[in-house]
Amino acid sequence: MAREAIFNALTSMDAIVGAKVLDLFAGTGALGIEALSRGAEHCTFIERDRDALVSLQENIKTLNLTDRSTVVRADAISGLARYTKIDLVLADPPYDFVKWQQLLDQLSAPLVVAESGREITGITGWESTRAKRYGRTHVTYLRRVP
Repeated sequence: MAREAIFNALTSMDAIVGAKVLDLFAGTGALGIEALSRGAEHCTFIERDRDALVSLQENIKTLNLTDRSTVVRADAISGLARYTKIDLVLADPPYDFVKWQQLLDQLSAPLVVAESGREITGITGWESTRAKRYGRTHVTYLRRVP
């Protein structure tokens, strides 16, 4: 439910078609793959778990998305500043993740969709433009403050 609602909202914001997407804590790649299926130009998937990476790479290959995807084995917080030409970040860390300020400080993208166990608020340099709850999942849409 949450994923469909996220992408319906992003579509209404005209934030997907032609976008360069960064999928952090990618897992099996569900969010980034959905973005690609809805017209994103390219998605970089960042995941550190080896087993999740195997599933992610199989999913990308099965769906013939290899040419529009980059898979990086790395921690989702370190080294993000090198991804400078990103339009949209999809972040779905473990629900106990608390390093939002540290993560967002490294991003140059104007829009971040964050899934969490709570609404993400009080992040310096970012404003919450929309927040929805789907069961125990909170989805917060964050825009960079100009």
